[in-house]
Amino acid sequence: MATQPSAANLADLAATELLHLYARRALSPVEVTRAVIARAETAEPQLHALYAFTPEAALAAARASEARWMRGEARPLDGVPVTIKENIARQGVPMPLGTAARDDAPPSPGDAPATARLREDGAVILAATTMPDYGMLSSGLSSFHPLTRNPWDLSRGPGGSSAGSGAAAAAGYGPIHLGTDIGGSIRLPASWCGVVGHKPSHGRVPLDNAFYGRCAGPLTRSVADAALAMRSISRPDDRDPTGLPPADLPWLDLDGLEPKGLRLGLVMEAGAGLPLDPANRAVIEAAVRLLAEAGATVEPVPALLTPEMLDGLDLFWRQRASLDIEALDEDRRARVLPFIREWAAGGRDLTGAAVFHGMSQMAAMRDAALAAIRPFDFLIGPVSPNPPFPAEHASPTNDPARAMAHIAYTVPFNMSEQPAISVPAGFTPDGLPVGLQIAGRRFDDVGVLRLARAFERIRPALRAWPVVG
Repeated sequence: MATQPSAANLADLAATELLHLYARRALSPVEVTRAVIARAETAEPQLHALYAFTPEAALAAARASEARWMRGEARPLDGVPVTIKENIARQGVPMPLGTAARDDAPPSPGDAPATARLREDGAVILAATTMPDYGMLSSGLSSFHPLTRNPWDLSRGPGGSSAGSGAAAAAGYGPIHLGTDIGGSIRLPASWCGVVGHKPSHGRVPLDNAFYGRCAGPLTRSVADAALAMRSISRPDDRDPTGLPPADLPWLDLDGLEPKGLRLGLVMEAGAGLPLDPANRAVIEAAVRLLAEAGATVEPVPALLTPEMLDGLDLFWRQRASLDIEALDEDRRARVLPFIREWAAGGRDLTGAAVFHGMSQMAAMRDAALAAIRPFDFLIGPVSPNPPFPAEHASPTNDPARAMAHIAYTVPFNMSEQPAISVPAGFTPDGLPVGLQIAGRRFDDVGVLRLARAFERIRPALRAWPVVG
């Protein structure tokens, strides 16, 4: 294949561009993979976004992809570099789940459903991405991995728990990165890292470890690349008992929706947790004006949550984490991040009634979110109440007693099983990214992606991507 004569760095090309250039024989997956590896090797000493980084295996996959393109046997994602969050199984790769308590985790016996779909479609897997202990922080702080940092400002964290995924996407470690989300863990790092993060409808992307609210989805630099990833990873897998029926959705048909005539509900106040930072509010208000000027009808929606809902969920998750940690022997328990140990200890002595009440708040959140969207086509609003916070902090509050204070905008849509996306909306005066959240009706993933794409078209041009290393 001939080298594409372009000044663009190959590591920054979108997946949609790569597939077009590969099809024209204007670019090789091997060239692109080498560029992505070089980008990662340059930035990793500062970012620490990757785990189980396997350049030689990636190059071997790229060479196999190049051969398929030359034979005319290309697959839907052939030659596209991807990363996969550590808790999404990859055959032969251990899953420590971000904690030193599992530093001797055995190699995974097989691929998770999303990993399998990416392999089947020819994606080039570069590495796993980092996460905090057990995925229970919106932070890049881990007892197992080095501290993951935000490419826009190395003194800030990327968010989490898909910490490495968000940082890798913003830094240009290839175009597609898979994360997971049970309370905001795709959308929060997407917002804080200035990338797109799509949390699908529950069951849309099959999992082999399904749980209340848990989803897997893509973090990318564009909505089109997120849709491209969804086309592959949403294919069914019978290992997920909560999986949706197979559906042939028009994932790549993104341009058929305009804001004009849409009814949008604006959720500006969360009702619980941290107050909305003025800098984030200003960016979201500007985004809302753009949608209104484009013809959408925007109406304010009362807060979805109450403090009782968020506190109840927090207690339920503490109790679940406490059971996992207390089952460890004393040595392993001591290796868990102290913040996580202290947070989980709050669930150790709960009564059955208290645990049941906490669990019932997930249903209360579901009902509130579904009632809120009923009069509207979509709900919009902030992803996070605050800008990116110091990298060394476990959460925006850095307080185990208020560990969930920042997820009040995101977690309702996990509980209600609705699709929701974070799309870059602008920057704070300090140059830190802010994302706009768009949530749709249950199962309307394509609609959410379409509105996100429409917003991409009308928003002002964003700043150049950060350069690290």
